[in-house]
Amino acid sequence: MAERYRTSYRKSNHKDSRSDRKTESVREHGKKSKVNDNDSSTPPLPIMEEFSMEELLKKRKLLCENLEKYKTYSRNETKILKEKYYVDIKTVKESSPDYNHEGIHISESEDEEYIIEQRRKQRKQLLDQLNNSQNIINIEEDAKMQNNSQVDEIENNDNANSIINAVKETTDMFSEKDEFPKNKNPEIIIQDNDKNAELNDNWDDEEGYYKARVGDCINNRYTVKSILGQGVFANVVRAHDHTFKGNEVAIKIIRNNELMHKTGLKEMTILKEINENDPDDKYHCVKLLRNFIHKGHLCLVLEPFYMDMRSLLKKYGKHNGISLKALMIYTRQLFLALKLLSKIGIIHADIKPDNILVNENKNILKLCDFGSAAKVHENEPTPYLVSRFYRAPEIILGIPYSYGIDIWSTACTIYEMATNNILFTGGCNNKMLKCFMDLKGKIPSKLLRRSKFKEQHFNYKNNFLLRKKDKITEREKIVEMSHIVICRDLQRDLKQYFKKLTSSEEKKVVQLKDLLDKMLMLDEKQRLSITDGLKHSFIQVQI
Repeated sequence: MAERYRTSYRKSNHKDSRSDRKTESVREHGKKSKVNDNDSSTPPLPIMEEFSMEELLKKRKLLCENLEKYKTYSRNETKILKEKYYVDIKTVKESSPDYNHEGIHISESEDEEYIIEQRRKQRKQLLDQLNNSQNIINIEEDAKMQNNSQVDEIENNDNANSIINAVKETTDMFSEKDEFPKNKNPEIIIQDNDKNAELNDNWDDEEGYYKARVGDCINNRYTVKSILGQGVFANVVRAHDHTFKGNEVAIKIIRNNELMHKTGLKEMTILKEINENDPDDKYHCVKLLRNFIHKGHLCLVLEPFYMDMRSLLKKYGKHNGISLKALMIYTRQLFLALKLLSKIGIIHADIKPDNILVNENKNILKLCDFGSAAKVHENEPTPYLVSRFYRAPEIILGIPYSYGIDIWSTACTIYEMATNNILFTGGCNNKMLKCFMDLKGKIPSKLLRRSKFKEQHFNYKNNFLLRKKDKITEREKIVEMSHIVICRDLQRDLKQYFKKLTSSEEKKVVQLKDLLDKMLMLDEKQRLSITDGLKHSFIQVQI
């Protein structure tokens, strides 16, 4: 009966339609599977063999055992991932609805993708940690190789040692243990010496000038009262001397570098020689009182004066310069200073209103700032000696020079005191030569033959080569000038500034013009001497 029932059941067909590619499948035990007649491209499934009930039960049991092994293997795999790559299974199960209560993914393909993605993330995390550790090693190696001497000095300091150890040992900022270095000496503050002026000669500025402040005490003796000015070589302050109560001095603080220090020593030697040759103080050169070193700066203590000549011209000269009477006195005193310098064989080489000091009563002047001064036999041709507006033609042309360059500079200074205007205002050496020739005519050929720098300003025909800018292109062009026309007259210039004069004063203006003419000769050998200057009628004859 049972055999007949199984035979009739196998013969029955149970059809199940599924999409375009339809097949007939037997879902229960013992049924055959056939291919749908409508889908001829699908090959027929093999006919299933007949099994007894006992065999089917054994196969079912085997499948259950295999399924249990698969579950155990999946759990172990998940546990390994959690330990090795720090995967939080609990978070994954809570956030993903595709996991069951045992933490096993429902879909096998999705489980593989998840594992691959997790391993990819962990691999990236491990690479980042490796790179970070490598960077720390490189930083330590660079620091060691960069400056071994600086590291040796820093390691002597306990506080610096703690900083170095902090770099060498990576610390966890989230750690419960306090791994940060302790400052053993809290009074020592580590700062950047390159950027912090408080730790590196904070009394000097970037150019080596002493940063003097009102109220500062210098050399435990001088209190700074005011800042007088600053030049190329030094800055000058007015100070109160506590040793001699009531005495004020001027302190020239030389810049703190090797070149300026040597220049300051040279000036100090010249000033001492001037003092020795003028014990009675008759020749109107500033006196050196003493010298000392203050915080690396050579300091020269000089006698104090009220103001310099340029400041006096701005304050009292207005637009017409000083009076003829004052001009006569100042001119004579300047010649006396030049006489002393020529006596001891010194050229000042920078005479101008800025380097002439006047006392409070404005009746005495003194020559100062001997930073450019030198012995007459030490001179070397250089086109930039002396300030440009007061520079003699022999300096520009490279002709051997002597005391005549101070005579020329003094003439320019006297004209400026008389008119409160600069005599020659060329923007460069080339234009300065043109200014000279506008007043004195063409430079003689015999001077040009001795010139070292002739080719810069004259051609082989001794024609002047004027350098000027083109008005259209604004480029420099050279204009050859074979003929020079005199277009300035000292007499006419002086009359513009001296008006409403008496007859005696007009004579003085004529004498002043004559004095300046003789002091401004292009050839130094023809220039007025110091002795003749002291005998000139402009100085000797009173108004």
